[in-house]
This record gives sequence, C-alpha cells and structure tokens, in this order.
Amino acid sequence: MDKGHMASNGQVPSAPDVIVDFLGNIMPFKELDLQLLQDVARHVRVDFFPKGTWLLTMGESEVRFLYLIQQGGVKSFLTDEEGQTTLKDYRGEGEYIGALGIIRGTVANMNVETVEDTFCFLLPRDIFLDLITSQPGFAQYYLKSFSEKVVSTAYTELRKHRVARRGDEDLYLFSIKVEDIIGRTLRRIPVGASVQDAAKMMMRFSVGSLLLYENDEDNIVGIITDKDLRNKVVAAGMEMAMPVRKIMTSPVAAISSQAVCFDALIKMMSSGIHHLAVEDNGKITGIITSHDVMLLQGNSPYMLFKEISTQCSYPALYSLAQKIPGVVRNLINEGAKAGNIAQMVALLNDRVLAQLLRLVELELGRAPVPYCWLLLGCEGRKELTFKTGQENALVYADPEDDYQQRAAAVYFKELSKRTINHLVNCGYPVAEEHIIASDSRWCRPLRVWKDQYTTWLKGEPFAGVVEKGAFFDIRLGYGHKPLFEEIRAKIVKDARKYNGYLISAVNDCTTWRTPLAVFRDVIVEEDGKQESLFDIKEKGLAPYIHFARILALHYGIRETNTLARLAILAKEGRLDGELAGRIQEACEIQMHIQLIHQLHQYEVGSLPDSFIALGKLTELERKMLRDGFELVGELNDLLQSLVKGIHKRQR
Repeated sequence: MDKGHMASNGQVPSAPDVIVDFLGNIMPFKELDLQLLQDVARHVRVDFFPKGTWLLTMGESEVRFLYLIQQGGVKSFLTDEEGQTTLKDYRGEGEYIGALGIIRGTVANMNVETVEDTFCFLLPRDIFLDLITSQPGFAQYYLKSFSEKVVSTAYTELRKHRVARRGDEDLYLFSIKVEDIIGRTLRRIPVGASVQDAAKMMMRFSVGSLLLYENDEDNIVGIITDKDLRNKVVAAGMEMAMPVRKIMTSPVAAISSQAVCFDALIKMMSSGIHHLAVEDNGKITGIITSHDVMLLQGNSPYMLFKEISTQCSYPALYSLAQKIPGVVRNLINEGAKAGNIAQMVALLNDRVLAQLLRLVELELGRAPVPYCWLLLGCEGRKELTFKTGQENALVYADPEDDYQQRAAAVYFKELSKRTINHLVNCGYPVAEEHIIASDSRWCRPLRVWKDQYTTWLKGEPFAGVVEKGAFFDIRLGYGHKPLFEEIRAKIVKDARKYNGYLISAVNDCTTWRTPLAVFRDVIVEEDGKQESLFDIKEKGLAPYIHFARILALHYGIRETNTLARLAILAKEGRLDGELAGRIQEACEIQMHIQLIHQLHQYEVGSLPDSFIALGKLTELERKMLRDGFELVGELNDLLQSLVKGIHKRQR
C-alpha cells in the first residue's frame, strides 16, 4: 500500500503561550493549575504533517508522543494480511492519538494517516506518563473511565453554553441537603398518649406533626399529622381520649440527612405525603415538610403538582399540562441530570393522566370491571421529558360472561378514545407507532394480554407491531394495581421460560451499526458516509436501552427505567460494576444533550426531535459521545455471549 508522506522528523519550536492557550482549552489539560500547565507546555513542540502522512503504522511504530491535533484531521484504520482496510475512527481539532499505546507500552495497534494538512502539538511520552501517574483525572480521561469531576465538567458546559439563566430562577434543590432545612425542634409523644394530648402539644409548639415513640424516645414507631386529626378523628367522630397509636402512620417515611432536597421532593410527590423524617446514622433527627421544600423554589414543580391534583375541568388540565415543560429549564439550571428531570416530569404527567381518567369515569359511570392504564416505551421507562408521543394500552379484568364482555368492550373503547383525545389536547401527541389504548388491539382483557405476552416471548411474530420492545417497558399509569402486577409477573415468568424473544432481540441489537466517529461537525458511518445531524435517540441511546431491557428480562428484573435497570444488574452481580457505571455515564450524558436540544426547540415553538447538530457540541461532549460509540461494541459482545449461553443450555 502506498503510505503517502511519512511523518516528518523536524519539529518546529512554538511559543509556550500559544501552547498554554491551546492546552488550556482542551480536556483534561484545562483542569491543570496554571503553573503545571506552563511546565508541561515547555516540553511540547509543534509539527506539520501534509495530507497523506502516515503518523503511525500498525504493529511497527513506537509511540513516542501523544499527538494533540491543533489543526487538520487524521483517520485510523486496520489492514489485514490481504491488504484490505477497515476504517476505525476519525479525529480532528482538539482531539488526540497515541494515548493507549503509551499507557500500555505497546507499538501502534492501528495505522494513522492524516486526511488533510495537519498541525499537531507533540507531548513526549515520559511527560505524558508523568501526568498519568500524578494526575488521576488524566488516567481516567484517557482510559475512558471518567472521573466525577470530568463528568461534572461536561454537565456544566451543557448548562453554561446552551441554557442561559433567567432572572426569576432561584432554585436550590440540588445544592442544599435535607439536614440544612430542618428548622424546628423535633417533637415526640408516647404512642399511648391520647389524641387530645397530641392536639394540645401540636397547638402549643405550632407544629403540624408529632413523632410517636414506644418505651424509649429514640424508638420511633409512627407519626401523626394535623391532617390525621381532621380526617381520622374529627370527621370520623372518634373519641379524643383514644390513644394516638390508633391513627398513626407506621412505619415513618424517612430520608437521609445527606440527601439533596430534590430527592425529598420526589419521595413526597410519589408517595403522596407531606412529612418526611430525617435520618442521620439510623437515628431520626428531624422532620421536613413539603412546605419547607417549596420555600426553596421559584417556579415550583410541587405547586404545579398540587394544582393539577385539584383540577376538576378539562380546560384547566390542558392549561396546567402545558406548563410542565417549563419545569425542565429550571431543573437544568439547578444542576439536575436528565434522569432526575425525567422522574419529575413522569410524576407530573402521571398526575395529569390520573385527573383526566377520573373526570372521564365521572362522565361514563362506574366501569363494568376493574381496569388499569399502562404506560409503554419512554413513558414506561420514565424517560420522557418533552411531549414527543404517547404510547399506552389498557387491560381490564376478565369478564364473567358474554354480557359483561360486551359491556366492557363498549365502555373501555369510549373511555380510551376520550382519554387519548384529552391527552392530545394537553399537548401529548400520538406516537408514530400508534400504540395507544383507543386501538382495539391494545385494549383487551387480562387473559388475552397474558396470551399475547407468551406469544411474543416465545419469539412468534405479531402482525402490525414494528417494535415489541415498548411492551416490555411497562408501568402502571392509573387504575387497579393487581391487574398490572399479574401482567408483570407473567412477563417475568415467561421471559425466563422462553428464549425466543430474547434471542431475536439480541440479533436485532448486534446487527445495528453505531456511527464510527465524530469528526468536526459530522458523524462518520462505517461506510465513510458523513452526516451533519445525528439521531441521538436511535443511534445513540437505543443500544443502551435495548441492552438494559434484554438483561432485565433475562434475569427477571421488574424495573423498567434504563439507569435503574443497570444499577440493579450491577448490584446483583449480573453486570460488572465498572462497566455498568460507564454505560450509565454514556446514557445520561446523551439523554442530557437530547434534553437541552429539545428545550431549545420547545422554546422557539418547534416540535421536539432527536436530531443533534454536531457543530454545537463541545470538544468534551464529542469525546463522551465517541466513547459511547466504542462502548456499544462491548455491549454487543456481552449479548452474543448471553445467546451462546442460552443455546448451550438448550442442547
């Protein structure tokens, strides 16, 4: 093969301030203090390589420098014994080559050639190794195990460069710990005290709750609130002399004193409670309320949650639902990651759905049989942040006779049709796949749903379903929980009994091809095709989502959220913890990039999509994106091993 120009030997001295300026703007050098950065810069030289220069030759070249590309670009590729080449990567300004060879002490494992006239800053091997040894962030950066500081820097860049803070935003949900908002002295009362004594104590100290203890003041067994006094005593006509244990809530919902206030808010909203005990080393040290957390917020998601919960008209719900995306901006600015934000949005969306269904039930009357509304796909995984398409289904209890069957079919057809229309008016469009409860295929009795899941898990095709994966990311949106639990138990049981769907799903995953590289403002595919827009949903996030789903089904994990699935897999020893962490980081950063992209679209009145303009990403974001592409290959290898294990057991 013609190797074009070979790398030059003449290095051109460069002014240290120019080098310092360059290094000070790229990761991880920008994290060094100025004195160390200047010391490093004194060892760096600049070299020019014309287009077609081979910088490194696979299996031959000793890697003597870390090549930092100041201008131009290179490609790396493998060459087999027959001279056939396989393109592996492109790299441009601000990126590097040679790090892995230096760290491992090996010759070049790929050919590297300039694709245009290129200037590189050359950092000698021994200086680079000193940095790897003395600066932990360097080893983590170049070995693709990002430190918390590097990841934090990436999120800071996303907020700083893409989302301008507004004057009315003053949030502290992620910067203040729960222990910092405990304002009042903890008040306790014996569990055998009377309701009247409890009421007097609450009035005396102006508190809305009391902790109940038994024998020892530190042995907390329950809690009562002023709401308990109103609802369980006064309204119910109970005796004031009865002991408070009769009306207490036990056990007491608690949260760590070191948790941030966002975690407390999520726990209160999802549990429907207003008081949380604060624990420090297993001991309750205080109480915080929803009001305490609300005081920290400017544009409060909790206030919006409460407003939605009290609405009794469709137009009011339409209006409040349109405010949900506004919560996203504030949470981004406060420091929330995409996973945090998706949790909050899911809670708000669920509350809108619940209120809509209650209103529709009032119009139609009581349902002939119990039912539940299922959320699928992104909603089922709690990964929907903007209203990019609803996917749902309805399951109802098996009718006892033909009459009840006909009544149920008519009732749920009308209920689902009205609810879907109201959701559209709230700003939740129907997804392209058209998997919605108003479609008779997805509004069925429990028995039919169970049979359907068995069919899918055996691997048998089902006409008209483009993506069955959405049906394995389900959660309860509203309704009769036991029905949902039966469906979920059926999925877990049959997924471990039959392997047809898992094998076909793995085959689908391993035939996908992630992009080869991020080069300047374009994505490069394996065939060399270049695109300036990157579909981060289908080519970035989808491999992680499918990987986590397949392993969760295989190991009987009921969780549907991708990040939570990965955490459980690691905790149970089903997935290497270090690898799980890398997948979570890659998934979270891509979710965050997509989130901010969609926020911009929302604020200019465009429909949110997942097509990212690569030119708007920072150098660090591109690196994390590229490392995510390389990670997909490891995941595919794991899935192939999983299938081989299944086939081996079947023989």
